[in-house]
Amino acid sequence: MKNASLFSLFFFMISSLNSWSQVKEAPDRLRGDGPWEQLIIRGVTLINGNGAPPRGPIDIVVRNNRISEIQVVGYPGVPIEDSRRPQLEAGGHELDASGMYLLPGFIDMHGHIGGKSQGADAEYVFKLWMGHGITTIRDPSCGNGLDWVLKHRERSEANEITSPRILAYTAFGMGCEKTISTAEEAREWVRNNAEKGADGIKFFGAPPDIMAAALDENRSLGLRSACHHAQMDVARWNVLQSARAGLTSMEHWYGLPEALFDDRTVQHYPADYNYQNEQHRFAEAGRLWQQAAKPYSDHWNKVMDELLSLDFTIDPTFNIYEASRDLHRARRAEWHEEYTMPSLWRFYMPSKISHGSYWHFWGTEEEVDWKKNYQLWMTFVNEYKNRGGRVTAGSDSGFIFQLYGFAYIRELELLREAGFHPLEVIRSATLNGAQALGMEDEIGTVEVGKKADFVIIEENPLQNLKVLYGTGAIKLTEDNEVVRVGGVKYTVKDGLIYDAQELLRDVKDMVKAEKQMDDFEILQPGVYSNDDKK
Repeated sequence: MKNASLFSLFFFMISSLNSWSQVKEAPDRLRGDGPWEQLIIRGVTLINGNGAPPRGPIDIVVRNNRISEIQVVGYPGVPIEDSRRPQLEAGGHELDASGMYLLPGFIDMHGHIGGKSQGADAEYVFKLWMGHGITTIRDPSCGNGLDWVLKHRERSEANEITSPRILAYTAFGMGCEKTISTAEEAREWVRNNAEKGADGIKFFGAPPDIMAAALDENRSLGLRSACHHAQMDVARWNVLQSARAGLTSMEHWYGLPEALFDDRTVQHYPADYNYQNEQHRFAEAGRLWQQAAKPYSDHWNKVMDELLSLDFTIDPTFNIYEASRDLHRARRAEWHEEYTMPSLWRFYMPSKISHGSYWHFWGTEEEVDWKKNYQLWMTFVNEYKNRGGRVTAGSDSGFIFQLYGFAYIRELELLREAGFHPLEVIRSATLNGAQALGMEDEIGTVEVGKKADFVIIEENPLQNLKVLYGTGAIKLTEDNEVVRVGGVKYTVKDGLIYDAQELLRDVKDMVKAEKQMDDFEILQPGVYSNDDKK
């Protein structure tokens, strides 16, 4: 018997044109100032990530990459008395951030580190993330190979590269020389994975006895797990069964509607459906939530209550499917012009073999179905949050017109659309992610004793999350002038201060060089020259 987990993974890799093949390693770090024995960040308004309202002005003192003091130094609009402020010591450094907003570093719970066929090398991906305040990522699948990811994890920990902190979640079965066909073989693989240094496991599904054994062994070792419940296995093993067996988080939404079925056991596939056909796969996925139990019905509530009792984490990645409900918006996003690599743009084009390029004849009916899908999906996620459930923020960038960094900010906007208060959005992006990773004692909020990971921005993100985009937000001044405001000002990771806009300029230069080398211009599907646009 072939291992269904491996089958799902290999299909995923093949359908992506081997997009998870190893990419070029990140170069030595040239950006970022510090560290210092003492760092004082002056005059910020603090949004600390735990749901508390903003407060300021505040001075924050960092020593050896740990927050040592958080001092309220005055009142809004009132001059600050120097006697109330922490004093700068010899050899210390201060950053004047007066009037700016400071948040904990963002955590991307679904951050694939590029792909060879997308042409997304590590430096390109890392700088896009860091340029948007993302200081920690969970790599689900370790598609560049576990050794490659662990090497970058270690170099990031040592601040030898410009990179977020990395958590390595290996794809179940990766590196196995033979197919996993028994529960004991599954347990052995899990033990070997832990010995190699992985932080957790990413599942795609497997026969029930193998899933149960692997999850049980992983839990016994104290590691965490994620699962994309692929359609090849979800009919006999959905989210609820995974959570009962010890899965700590679900990715996307696959497996959740199936757990909510109350009048069927299998998704209503048309007779001509073929999973290898990407448009079939995604078009029918857009009809799946309408087949689940109605919101707030007895079965709907029963499933939610059990997931809550299991302290289960939902990582919805709303953004990665947004082109399904509005293809025009996704492919016309303004950042594509200057920040999307030519190879990545080619990967997005309609294709029968590139994963997520399912634009064979995508139309009104598919988009209407997906709009309904989102309404039902968001209703569940918002209510899960309201009842105390943990919801995190993840992007799954590199597919379906979603670009690293930018897509993460879009995910925050979509959590807001789902009904989250802006403070709840920030909590999902920070504290909730830290808790899901088991790192809440280290990161996720701005508290004494935690690591110095911060996002610093000149605009108030609670008023408008768009100011977090690298391209900023459009604003009309009192003088009737149209300006761009926002963009992260500084990203602080491990006490090192990065000029976020400088990192994004590096990315623009990379993209410009690639375009010049390839004589490339972004063209919309079906257009062969900008001179030929209809």
